[in-house]
Amino acid sequence: MRISIIAVGGKMPAWVEQGYGDYARRLPREMAVTVVELPLGPRGKNADLHRALRREGEAMLAAVAAADRVIALDPGGRPWSTRQLAAEMADWRMQGDNCSLLIGGPDGLAPPCLARADQRWSLSALTVPHPLVRIVLIEQLYRAWTILNNHPYHK
Repeated sequence: MRISIIAVGGKMPAWVEQGYGDYARRLPREMAVTVVELPLGPRGKNADLHRALRREGEAMLAAVAAADRVIALDPGGRPWSTRQLAAEMADWRMQGDNCSLLIGGPDGLAPPCLARADQRWSLSALTVPHPLVRIVLIEQLYRAWTILNNHPYHK
């Protein structure tokens, strides 16, 4: 199973790269996780936010493989416990699905991205900075993998 994290924003601080890398290295080859970083649309005093969000959405959808299951990280999505995430991952694997997890920019995901999503997942009811979302997400993917493989990490 291949998982792509498609995220708006790049140039993450070193602590994000280090934290993300620590968990990504722990995952086995059969659960490859990659990150696709897309540029943030122009923001500023006179910026057209709808246009920026539309461009971000177009870039995200272009990065999604046609056959991928798409999971939008969205505050309006369903909250999953770690065990529920593990059950979802088991289902994805059983169906032979590769997955694209979408992380929007500061204004969220474009409506076409939400429309393309097979599932919407709320990572937390808290407002979490986008760099931190990457670390929480990869750690939860690793933790769910440990549950599925009876690894002691989750205990």
